[in-house]
Amino acid sequence: MSADDRYRIAASGIAATIKAEGAELCSLTDAAGREFLWQAGPAWPRHAPVLFPIVGRLAGDALRLGGRSYTLGQHGFARDRRFALAERDATVCRFVLTDDAATREVFPFAFRLEVTYAVAGDTLTIGYALDNPAGTVLHASFGAHPAFRWPLREGVAKDAHVLEFALPEPAPIRRLDGGLLRAERFPSPIEGNILRLNESLFADDAIILDEVASPAVQFRAPGGPGVEVMWHGFRQLGLWSKPQGDFLCIEPWCGHADPAGFAGDFTDKPGLLHIPPGGRAEAELSVRLLPT
Repeated sequence: MSADDRYRIAASGIAATIKAEGAELCSLTDAAGREFLWQAGPAWPRHAPVLFPIVGRLAGDALRLGGRSYTLGQHGFARDRRFALAERDATVCRFVLTDDAATREVFPFAFRLEVTYAVAGDTLTIGYALDNPAGTVLHASFGAHPAFRWPLREGVAKDAHVLEFALPEPAPIRRLDGGLLRAERFPSPIEGNILRLNESLFADDAIILDEVASPAVQFRAPGGPGVEVMWHGFRQLGLWSKPQGDFLCIEPWCGHADPAGFAGDFTDKPGLLHIPPGGRAEAELSVRLLPT
């Protein structure tokens, strides 16, 4: 264990560093030591938070359950909680977070969330497993929020970068208003399977693909380098950046923000996972570094 509870794992073509605080990936470098991850600058002070037990925002930050109301902030609490280190070797780190008195004050469910980082070759794989140890259904969401450097290489314009999806993405996109999911659907800016990136795409906050067809997308600069983000078990994909933020977030999710106007019980919130007693929900995210 290092002094600041950061753990480094490495393979022949990739190295990753993960913090125990939030089980958050905070560095991703290639064999030459080039950094691909946003380094938590002033525009946004995070790298790649774990989203749990919600993705996005609840209306009024209120979790309404069985006539009671609990205060739960955007994206939940996992990103600000210290995870226990359950396993570590040269290429694997596994972290676990379980419910306690503090979590039950804002999210009255029992849970066990496991996040496993593993590297091989030029690829980092992150596994997410959410277990329900209770005798009642666990209602929750989880998601990934990795932020990659944009531009990927010094001297390359941001609007020279593209996202190339594995499949065409013709479905309309969703947008947010005040952090809540708007009812309207909007024409996709993706042309076939190509999204030509520019900062204006995110003037209205995130682009949300709630009917994403692809299992993967490549984020590339002309002449390289690039990253390929692949996912399995996730249902939605968010894309986000921030003015004056030199990063692009590629975010596979199981869930999304409250729809605008939703005032129902949390158990009826659209997009949630409903895990039966003793059940488990799993998903996987992989990041492959593409050569120059």
